Amino acid sequence: MTTLRSTHRVVIVGAGLAGLRTAEELRRADFDGEIVLIGDEPHLPYDRPPLSKAGVRGENPDTTFQPLEFFAEQRIDLRVGLRAERVDAVGRTLALSDGSTLAFDELVVATGLRPRHLPGSESLAGVHVLRSLDDSRALAAAANPAGRALIVGAGFIGCEVAANLRSLGMDVVLVEPQAAPLAAVLGPEVGGRIGRLHVDKGVDVRAGVGVREVVQADGRVRSVELSDGTQLDVDLVVVGIGSAPAEAWLEGSGVRVDNGVVCDAQGRASAPHVWAVGDVAAWTGANGAPRRVEHWTNAGDQARVLAAALLGSDTTLSHQVPYFWSDQYELKIQALGDVDAADTVHITHEDGHKFLACYERDGRLSGVVGAGLPGRVMKMRAAIMAAVPMTEILAPSA
Repeated sequence: MTTLRSTHRVVIVGAGLAGLRTAEELRRADFDGEIVLIGDEPHLPYDRPPLSKAGVRGENPDTTFQPLEFFAEQRIDLRVGLRAERVDAVGRTLALSDGSTLAFDELVVATGLRPRHLPGSESLAGVHVLRSLDDSRALAAAANPAGRALIVGAGFIGCEVAANLRSLGMDVVLVEPQAAPLAAVLGPEVGGRIGRLHVDKGVDVRAGVGVREVVQADGRVRSVELSDGTQLDVDLVVVGIGSAPAEAWLEGSGVRVDNGVVCDAQGRASAPHVWAVGDVAAWTGANGAPRRVEHWTNAGDQARVLAAALLGSDTTLSHQVPYFWSDQYELKIQALGDVDAADTVHITHEDGHKFLACYERDGRLSGVVGAGLPGRVMKMRAAIMAAVPMTEILAPSA
């Protein structure tokens, strides 16, 4: 069992939410040793959800978690603009992009995700992905109210970007290979309702369609050919086709990766003295299988468990009801519980674009999704935790 001492150095690679929370939890637990927090972006650690919302609209919100003084006060050695290149897990050293080598006693991998690109479009002007603060600023600068934007992929990022570019006055086309926006996550019933919201706001939603070719001239995107043969002239393209764990730099280190860094229930990786937390980490769950959870709240929950384990006190993640949200136009779309596209969906309330959908699995309530009904959504938490039979949920009230 690990027990940190004041002479030890913990190096955390990844200065996003999960990495920062791990450093904070260690200090909160009175760890007095050295903490080095490494981020590959030139910015202070910041919150990502606003990037696809106010950030796309050019409002440039300050989403930094802590001011620079915080890191000095907490004795967290923050090093930004550096990438981790290689790990020697046996020798406990980390090679960095500036040519330096950093020794560690414990290494925490918190590198998060990398956005996927359309093949061949990575260097084209006018083609954007959205993961970082710089991505968000570049997209906001390129958004021309008189232009046409193509959003490839109608997941949460794609839908939020479509809503915000449309609110700026852009002509927006949203393409999605699935039967409806968000169908892969929330199922076709709920996805169809979100698709109709976008259509009613003036977005050209094309479901069941992908991209065949991005056509460029002089290094800039000019048009896109869809899989149905349609040719669209566009001013900018936003690619929202998902992300992959940022794990390539661990190749050859002896750290096992399989769609994320494979860990036990406290965040220990396969190599001694290496841990992982957040979106990049596949923690072993109650069913014995590793699983990545890409939720904002999960990063903080894992950081608390991992920090405790580093300090010699093994705990496990307490049972939490997963929760995430998405702001689209004037509606907040919330998902509470373990929703799955394969679940049976019951619409228990609807009023225009507002709705509440209950998800049934094995005859019991597994989760809810609501649009514009935050109070109703959050009231379902206890019923989800108790896995109440769906017959009780659907029974008419007395």
